[in-house]
Amino acid sequence: MDEKRQKILEAKHIKKYFPIRDALGKQTGVVKAVDDVSITLYKGETYGLVGESGCGKSTLGRSLLRLFPITQGQILLEGEDISTLLPRELRPYREKMQMIFQDPYTSLNPRKSIGDTLEEVLKIHGENNKSARMEKCLEILKMVGLRPEHYYRFPHEFSGGQRQRVGIARAILVNPSFIVCDEPVSALDVSIQAQIINLLGDLQNEKQLTYLFVSHNMSVIRYTSDRVGVMYLGHIVEEGDTDELFSNPCHPYTKALLSAVPKIGVHEKNRIELTGELPSPMNPPSGCVFHTRCPYATGRCREKVPSFHRITSSHFAACCLYDS
Repeated sequence: MDEKRQKILEAKHIKKYFPIRDALGKQTGVVKAVDDVSITLYKGETYGLVGESGCGKSTLGRSLLRLFPITQGQILLEGEDISTLLPRELRPYREKMQMIFQDPYTSLNPRKSIGDTLEEVLKIHGENNKSARMEKCLEILKMVGLRPEHYYRFPHEFSGGQRQRVGIARAILVNPSFIVCDEPVSALDVSIQAQIINLLGDLQNEKQLTYLFVSHNMSVIRYTSDRVGVMYLGHIVEEGDTDELFSNPCHPYTKALLSAVPKIGVHEKNRIELTGELPSPMNPPSGCVFHTRCPYATGRCREKVPSFHRITSSHFAACCLYDS
């Protein structure tokens, strides 16, 4: 990646552990949802984060927005450290980072009209003029493909795609530079998915937005992303430019994910099937966390935590197979 490009967000060695408590409230262990992840996002790009359910994708996205307090690590937003700021101290940075949630219905208050929902955002960020708030909200609704009369309607009066457009409108209302898209199309019909993805692309080009696009759908990630990070059990195991990673996957887990994507004319015998159960993040395996399901695992994989190996200038994989 060109170092001259503007860094919007740097995450260094992020860990997010959730405590496990017994009936008396005593801590008996931790869930290692995100375990030592470092990523950098640049202005105007989409970074796709992919992996199976439970691997920590959404937790990482919420941690980067400081919706969760991080256990360890450092988060730099446009060069400023927000890792340990208190909620009140974070308020000025909330305008710069927003989130589009997975379920467009549960993320909207059913008792509030769309206008009230959007205006609340502007109120929180200091816009006290009612007519100015309404004018701004109507402008944003038009930008996401909704009509002025939608301002007065309630969430139950909209389709899933329209509700997600409201969610997008709320996210871009305060002109952020960084948006976490947490599986924004997974709850939508395929035809509507394409419309929402195209809308996100148009807004990105117009406003130079930076997206962290979380998904388990490899096809969506390939279409939307400039770079891709593959996540497994709280770790990034491979990262690279989208075209390069999809054409030349290097980590065994990435190869297995891509082999599971249905392809016309490709026989099912070419699919890589992973054996065994997904290990628990409460007690992850020693060494490489993937070794319990990896068809190429050796004794070294059980003992050594793999470091990132440079495949090309923009492609890295954390795998002991590349040690030599």
